[in-house]
Amino acid sequence: MSFLASLLRYLPSTSQEPPSLFFTLDEIGRLHRVDADPRSALDDQTWHDLLLESWEEQLAQDSSIFGRQLLHRRLRAGLDDADCAGLTQRLRGLLDEPARIEALSTALRPLRYAETEIAGLLFADELPQAPAWSRFLWVLPLCLLLSLGLLATQPLGWVATLAALAPLMALQIHYHRRLELWKNSLASLNALLAGSHALAELGGPLLEAFVDTRAEAARLHLMLGRPLLLRMIPGGEAYANWFGAYNVGRYWKTMRAVAGARGFLRDCYLRSAELEADVALARHLRRQEAWCWAERSDARTLELHGGVHPLMETPVPLSISLHGRGAFISGQNASGKSTFLRMVGLNLVAARAFGFCYAEQARLPAVPVRASMQNEDSLLGGESLYMSELRRARELLGASGLPAGICLIDEVFRGTNHLESVSAAAAVLESLCEGDLVLVSSHNLVLARILDGKLEPLRIDMTRGRPVLEPGVLSDPNGIALLATQGFGARIEGRALEVSHWLSGYLAGTGGETRMRA
Repeated sequence: MSFLASLLRYLPSTSQEPPSLFFTLDEIGRLHRVDADPRSALDDQTWHDLLLESWEEQLAQDSSIFGRQLLHRRLRAGLDDADCAGLTQRLRGLLDEPARIEALSTALRPLRYAETEIAGLLFADELPQAPAWSRFLWVLPLCLLLSLGLLATQPLGWVATLAALAPLMALQIHYHRRLELWKNSLASLNALLAGSHALAELGGPLLEAFVDTRAEAARLHLMLGRPLLLRMIPGGEAYANWFGAYNVGRYWKTMRAVAGARGFLRDCYLRSAELEADVALARHLRRQEAWCWAERSDARTLELHGGVHPLMETPVPLSISLHGRGAFISGQNASGKSTFLRMVGLNLVAARAFGFCYAEQARLPAVPVRASMQNEDSLLGGESLYMSELRRARELLGASGLPAGICLIDEVFRGTNHLESVSAAAAVLESLCEGDLVLVSSHNLVLARILDGKLEPLRIDMTRGRPVLEPGVLSDPNGIALLATQGFGARIEGRALEVSHWLSGYLAGTGGETRMRA
């Protein structure tokens, strides 16, 4: 029997489709959290505001927990110039050979049988040290055997038998939960070794390291595997566990084996996860119509031509070019300002993590992206909308320039009155512009004048039947006009116009009555 066959006998048949497994965001993010730098990594609010979880799911189709964790780490932390250039070269090679992508996908299939994440086991957690008594577990079944002799020859022999059984039962009760978790971890390690061997069998470009380490993988598998004899005897392992503490002894034995081979297992994990992530990205790009390789620029330059959002079924390409200054974006209600910011943000993340983006052409900085787009009040947290906005603004100010990044802010400070909203927004945005490139959208159009010189005014124009980003500030808001389209009636719409005209004159100080007529 080949080594691959011996590995895969622990797993379901590879002729069947691997099970579709669910992993939480916490499990997927375990590898990233091992060495995450909070100054440059995407934070949780940016992750949720940009809807990156849905996009990550699209990228990771048909990938195991190993590939998902590596993709997640790249998305959160990004890649430096050298690593990004290496990834681009590997992806170009894969895209030139579609048949190679399919062959690698097949060889990577055993990884998808892993039901438990093991990044914490290999990279973060301290493995427990085996207690001294674990080396003398063989004494327990020997005592039980001797007690059975007393049971057959002595009237009170049953006392000795109960005394011999007591520690065996106690061990099973005490270690039950730990043994179940470790069993799942060993299954994931076996899946990793099976995938590693399948890749060594395939051979060819990108797989030289798997070929070189095939013997070590085989040796480690033999140390972690279950004995053939126990698997052949129906119920044999259960009897060995209860009456011989076999599973407890195996737990400590395999724990020592994993601790001793941790360096090798880490390398095996990273090689396999990196390859699977590369293959997933190559499969993803082959399904895309609009994408390009992104050139890297300095932190204050952003050029995105014909950018689209990959999660939209019929996206409209939009372009933006910023050099030194950020942007104040205005537009009518439902013109797509929030979608535009998310499109820019996702493409910045993609270029930083993978070296490509969804556009016709792009020059984008590989800097941290920080978003504030979905601040909400919290009944359970006792936080109002405005307080949540202030909390997020304080976080952005604390991270500004450390290192320089890009801030995407949608409808800044909605939770307070107009006067204080504009005042607070102007002060915060001016400060953010000193350290970061800022893109902000707002219906408070007066901010464009206040921030002139720091933010370039851009508006989303809808008069051509599709959104177009142009220089300037919105001149024809549609908030009141939408009252009619939503069935509020002429009376309410007319009164709203009347109040709007009075308020505009009042705030501008151009005369008119100082009190609004009821």
